[in-house]
Amino acid sequence: MNQQTFHFINPFQIDIDPMDRLLLVNIENDPDDIYIGFEPQVFSDEQLGEVHLVIGWRRDGKVDVYHQPGMNIDPSNYDIVGKGLAAIVECEFAAAFYEVTDTGVQANYQFADRYQREINIKIAETNSKKRKPFGLLAPMGDAAETPSALPLVLLHDFYFVRKKQTTAEVEINGKSHQPDELPLPIDRAKMLFTRYSPKPLIARFNPAVEEDLIPLEVQLQQEQLTLANCDFTFEWTGRKPAIKSITQRNDIYPVTLRFTEAFPDIKSLYENSRFEGKFELSAHPSTGVIAGNYAVEKTKGETTITIVPSDGWKPRPAKLSLLFLYTAAKIFKHWPKTYEWTANIYEQDNGQYAISSNWRRIR
Repeated sequence: MNQQTFHFINPFQIDIDPMDRLLLVNIENDPDDIYIGFEPQVFSDEQLGEVHLVIGWRRDGKVDVYHQPGMNIDPSNYDIVGKGLAAIVECEFAAAFYEVTDTGVQANYQFADRYQREINIKIAETNSKKRKPFGLLAPMGDAAETPSALPLVLLHDFYFVRKKQTTAEVEINGKSHQPDELPLPIDRAKMLFTRYSPKPLIARFNPAVEEDLIPLEVQLQQEQLTLANCDFTFEWTGRKPAIKSITQRNDIYPVTLRFTEAFPDIKSLYENSRFEGKFELSAHPSTGVIAGNYAVEKTKGETTITIVPSDGWKPRPAKLSLLFLYTAAKIFKHWPKTYEWTANIYEQDNGQYAISSNWRRIR
């Protein structure tokens, strides 16, 4: 064996869920008997072309997912959405259209829900005033009770639908429901709470797993490594490598996990040793960073890793109105603090390492 080659254990994972466009329409102040909002999503499928689904946000906190025929919907993706999945329903849409033009959102959805009620959603912005979008981490994970990952819904080019020169209609079973309004103006304009992103980046950090770990092969003093769409940087202390950063490349913007104190080599940890440090998760600068602490401890031959985004989300508001919004609505910055990831890594009889990990809400 080449003595200059090292096998390094990487326990971290950033999964990217591709999505083309995202729209959220709230009717919480004028609710239906079942639904308080709808979330159209647009995807590109290699076989089907452009496809649509609509999430129905229920009053009980769960979600119903309505999708066009042929789409492959994974139920496990929805345990981080609200209080979890109520139903997945394949249905024909009489209308399924959503684009963002120079004048704003143009959307039209018509379908029957699982209770045989006709649902019509129409948004038509005709405002010629230039949009001033910004970046945002959506608080998607705030309502999740048993999350399987830390959901990072990073909304690039995010904006609210302007009230002026806009037709906004939600009709359920023949009854109209008024879309919610934002309580404060943005860019000196009244806004609906209907919001959207034509460039959403949906990532899942460290999905819960129970599996074998395939070690990374690095050479002594090697500082960079690329595997598929993932880039690693290392720092070395003598003959011990440590992870400085991991970047997951994708079609929207790279997502980077960065350690202030480089993450140590699990295989070289001493018994009863403990290591602590800080980390940051970031993508486009406009979407801010999620930051917190990690700890690594080896006891009785087993390594336990704990990650808590204890610093929450740190936005970078580009306008005063957003600073007021994030200050008043503490949910935006606070919700990541309530997540904790724990992983146990152990060496099996065959010499291969395995990981068992999970997430929980801690407050």
